[in-house]
Amino acid sequence: MKTAIVTGSATGIGRAIAKRLARDGFAVALADQDEAAARDAAREIDTDGGAAFPVAVDVSDSSSVIQMASAVLTRFGSIDALVNNAGIAGPSAPVQDYAEENWRRVLAVDLDGVFFCAKAVLPTMLARGSGRIVNVASIAGKEGNPNMAAYSAAKAGVIGFTKALGKEVAAKGIYVNCITPAVIETEILKQVTEETIQYMISKIPMGRVGQPEEVAALVSWLCSNECTFSTGAVFDLSGGRATY
Repeated sequence: MKTAIVTGSATGIGRAIAKRLARDGFAVALADQDEAAARDAAREIDTDGGAAFPVAVDVSDSSSVIQMASAVLTRFGSIDALVNNAGIAGPSAPVQDYAEENWRRVLAVDLDGVFFCAKAVLPTMLARGSGRIVNVASIAGKEGNPNMAAYSAAKAGVIGFTKALGKEVAAKGIYVNCITPAVIETEILKQVTEETIQYMISKIPMGRVGQPEEVAALVSWLCSNECTFSTGAVFDLSGGRATY
């Protein structure tokens, strides 16, 4: 059985991804700062006939990430896929009013965390000559959302990181891609203002938010053996919003 790590998998998009991967035959490590919620998600997957276990991690802390990867290897013996989903939106505020500590926290979780997790799993993937890494960016990383400068900058960084790493390991059996969702109906929407939500929806030609299960379906394909000629690529889930 192949093994996948999904960060930020206790709730929202991450939980939907973990459930889909388990349904598609992966043993899933639900890595989250909220270990109790991750344990609940793992129980749900186990009840549905899948294989899952929770593991605590703070993706903004490299030592915590290393411990998480080690725990997964000890439990399952391999790491075949990594989904870097953990992220925070941060507050909505114009740049001149944006607190420095909030800027640094958003980049630490949303960008540093992707780097730390990829770095932690790459040695075992390189040794095996195979692996899948899927980074969850955002349409904000392509187009920028006003009053969300830190989030937009971090997600743009995730896109750039994906392209660079994808090229580094393209001939080593490891495929690295990212997805750029527009607004998805999850708890993270509670972190931003209604005005910001309506602005984002107004940019979507379909006129609706996306669903976590729609994201999970694409991620599952990117983690599968059917994904063999896509790396360093950006896949939109934007309801038509993306313009490039």
